[in-house]
This record gives sequence, structure tokens and C-alpha cells, in this order.
Amino acid sequence: MKIDLPNITAFVTVARAGGFREGARISGGSASRLSDQVRRLEAELGVRLFNRSTRSVALTEAGEGLLNRLSPALDEMELALDVVNSFRSRPAGTLKLNVPVSAARLVLPHFIPPFLAAYPDIRVEVITEENFVDVLAEGCDAGIRYDESLELDMIAIPIGPRTQRFAAAASPGYLEKHGMPEHPRDLLEHACLRGRFASGTMISWEFERGDETIELNPGGPLLVRPGGGTDLATHAACMGTGIVYLFEDWLQPYFDSGALVPVLADWWPRFPGPKLYYPGRRLVPTPLRTFIDFIKSRPWPNDQAKEKPRSE
Repeated sequence: MKIDLPNITAFVTVARAGGFREGARISGGSASRLSDQVRRLEAELGVRLFNRSTRSVALTEAGEGLLNRLSPALDEMELALDVVNSFRSRPAGTLKLNVPVSAARLVLPHFIPPFLAAYPDIRVEVITEENFVDVLAEGCDAGIRYDESLELDMIAIPIGPRTQRFAAAASPGYLEKHGMPEHPRDLLEHACLRGRFASGTMISWEFERGDETIELNPGGPLLVRPGGGTDLATHAACMGTGIVYLFEDWLQPYFDSGALVPVLADWWPRFPGPKLYYPGRRLVPTPLRTFIDFIKSRPWPNDQAKEKPRSE
């Protein structure tokens, strides 16, 4: 059976995007053209691949089976074309990254603008996701996560600061009213602004000084999901609602402006910085290889042990 490759590509695009409109946005085409191509493919195969309604598009069982068999072949085809691309004088293509919001805010601004300026033929797409995902299944080239989230078959290289710290902070007004905690356990008597992952797991507050390590789950009036809710927790802390616990780099601008004051700075725990990770079982696409070489050549500014700010 001879099947037109553009029709197959249209099917995979719609299936991965979850709909014709999103598929058209990603591919730069039109939804009506994708719909026509998928209908032609269904007619050629003699089977329905999508269940369509006015509100949703979902793969049929036959569609899921076809997608599972086609995806590896199309991925290999893209890599084969990318080998040709590597012979170009200027690297080109799309680099798709899956990163947490913290990396999009604190790490990527150092790399992405100069990278795009240096390689104008490369397009970068950034997807923010707090949970660890299979980058291949999500159609991404690479991701950014921390060591505890990485699988064994992944290649990981440092990106951003080699060491980071979690920090606790509160507004001057809150501390004037409720007092400055002297020990991490004092936080159990304070209003703490907490985070909870989509899985339902609460984010523990960890502190360390010397050989002593303390893990707490204090109560408080506000609970947010990391990523989208982090700015809300920070704003609430600035308004005097309670004590917030986040990346030190995230809170540093508020320390600099005086909107927030460091709390228990002698207890802030250090941890290894983020890693750029990608599957080790496949060839590295040219845009990703170019990005890897770029971040290796661009050291993180002031990547050294930071002086602990003094509590006020």
C-alpha cells in the first residue's frame, strides 16, 4: 500500500498536538488542510483514526496503534535529516526544551538571548513543566531538572549555578509584628506559605547548620503549586502574609529592594545546581549539540560560594 508521507506527517502532528488547531499552530499550516490530509489517510487505510466532536479530538484504538508504530520511524527520519543539517555552514532547526518555571526564570535568561543571537537559524521552544517527564514522549530534545529527578539512562551536564540554596524570607512588617525566628523549629509557630506538587506531595522545608539537619512541615494560610503559584506566594510574603521558602536566587531581588528580609540565613541548605539532560540512546540533534557546546563555553557569572546575607 502506497501512503502519502504528507498525510502521515499530518496525522502525527495532530495526534501529538492533541487537536487540529494546535497542530496547525505548531506546524505553521492550517487546521483545514490538516483535517483534509487526515481524512485522505483514513480513506486510504479504510479505518477511522480520530474520534471528532465540536469540542475535542481523540485518537481511536487504531489511531493509537498507528501512532505508536510511526513515532520511532519518524524520529529516526528527523535525525537522518539532521545529519544533513550538520553540514550546513550555520546550524539550523528547532530546539525544544522542557524545564521547570524556576529554570525558565533564573537560568535560561543567561543563555537563550545570546544563543539565539549567535545562531539565528535555530528556533527555541520552551515548555515549563514542574513534574519530571519523558522528554522523548513529550516531543522534546532535552530538559532541565535536578539530580534527584534524573533517570539513569540520561546524559546530564551542568547548566546555571553549580550550587544553589533554599532561603526563607519575610517582610519587615511581618517580622516586626511576629518576631524573628531564632531556630527552624520556631517556624512551627509562624504563618508559613507552603507549596504542594501536582502529585499532592507537600514540599518540606529543610534547614542545615554544621552537622544538624532539620526537616519541617509548618502550617500556614496559603498553599500554592510550584511554578504558577510561586509569584503569588512571594507577593503574599511581601505583603506581610507570612514566611516564604524558595530559591535564594528567586528571592534575591526582594532582598535587594528591602521588600523581604532573610530569615534563618545561617540555616539555609545548599544543593547541587540544575542539569541539562537528554537521552543517551539516540543521536544528538544539531540544535541541541550546538546548545550544549554554547552553555559549556559560557560560564555562569559569580559561580562561587555566596556570602550568606545577615538576618536583620
